[in-house]
Amino acid sequence: MSKVSPNAELGLTPPEPDTIRDDQTLDEKPCRDAPDKYVKCASEAPDGGLKAWSVIVASMLTTFCTFGYANTWGIFQDYYEQVLLSDKSPSVIAWIGSVQITFIFLPALATGRLFDLGYFKIPYVTSSCGLVVCTFLTAECKQYWQFFLLQGLFTGLFSGIILPQALSVVSHWFCKKKGMALGIVSAGSSLGGTLFPVAGQNLIPLIGFKWTVRVFGFMMLVSLGIAGLAIDRRLPPVNVKGGLLNLSAFRNPAYTIYCIAGVACPLGLYTTLTYLPVSATAVGVSNNFPFYLTAIANAASGFGRLSAGFLADRIGPLNVMIPFTSLVGILTFVWPYASNQGQLIAISVIYGIACGTYVSLFVAPPMAMGDVGDVGRRVGMFLSISSLGTLAGTPISGAINARTGGFQGPGFYAGGVVLLSVLLLFVVRLLQLGRLYGKC
Repeated sequence: MSKVSPNAELGLTPPEPDTIRDDQTLDEKPCRDAPDKYVKCASEAPDGGLKAWSVIVASMLTTFCTFGYANTWGIFQDYYEQVLLSDKSPSVIAWIGSVQITFIFLPALATGRLFDLGYFKIPYVTSSCGLVVCTFLTAECKQYWQFFLLQGLFTGLFSGIILPQALSVVSHWFCKKKGMALGIVSAGSSLGGTLFPVAGQNLIPLIGFKWTVRVFGFMMLVSLGIAGLAIDRRLPPVNVKGGLLNLSAFRNPAYTIYCIAGVACPLGLYTTLTYLPVSATAVGVSNNFPFYLTAIANAASGFGRLSAGFLADRIGPLNVMIPFTSLVGILTFVWPYASNQGQLIAISVIYGIACGTYVSLFVAPPMAMGDVGDVGRRVGMFLSISSLGTLAGTPISGAINARTGGFQGPGFYAGGVVLLSVLLLFVVRLLQLGRLYGKC
């Protein structure tokens, strides 16, 4: 390897092409031995200041309009089943929401690579405009294929371009306080998941479905407009060798197993959030209330996301994710047996906190499994792989529901795969630490 110039070491100029290699992640295990490059990242990142916090606010507004909007799919599922698409099965309708969430993750491989190369503002602003336009056009949809293309495919695609960039840029500004920063950023999706369904529940009876979705579009227009002005990178672009993929990252067993866990967990993670309103209606809860269960779960997840960030900085993200993800799996088993409004509210609150913890931290481990110059590509590969789980999860649950006529089957399926992912997280933690106890 050629010698790195002092300016490059200070992050003032891009490093020489051969200063960052594909195999650099192989021996970098920050949980155990805190390599020089990880320490360098921690010493250079400002971890605060007006500019850094303005970027965090911009990233939070991004999650508000992407994950926050996607997390409200349960209200659309319920409304489409009862009104607009009543001739379609729950499983068929669920594909709209599943494709939307999948495409939030799927483009991350390409957008992560573009982020590392410095292509940031133009893709972000262009895709933000596309997301707003798709939301307004969703209000005009009448047929299933129209909802599938606009609300499922294109809304997910534009969200998937801006979200990975908004997450990756956090590592440019925060390192020692990265867990806290990610917790605040992910709280945006909790805020969106609370405001969108509450607004929908109150506005649909007053102004109808079309104007309610248009109001959602105006909310996104303002939020993403502010975010586009505030969000920015700190470090110069880095042309990491290897092109779009860094296949040598998979020689790190911890990263490989973490990617497998990233597929398993979403196979069951979104089942409860998606079918809570439908299951509430099935057990006789008032027609006006099921919409609020999604809002309650997302509001509670805000507490989980913020708490997870503070805890992760102290004890490590995996040490926080494992117990709370286990709680997600257990509650997924319990949820189908809730038979009244009070029980459903309790499950919504606890599930929201536990689920929010996982969602706020799930990109933190791959961020720390290599060099900061390659963070976009490494996180992008993980998100693209995990999209396989988000694509299949809720439709499988919907198919099981349609075949069995109840929610016990989907609950056992979804809870089982979530707990499987917890076992894989245990293995990742052991590989990272090399022992049973410690911060990781």
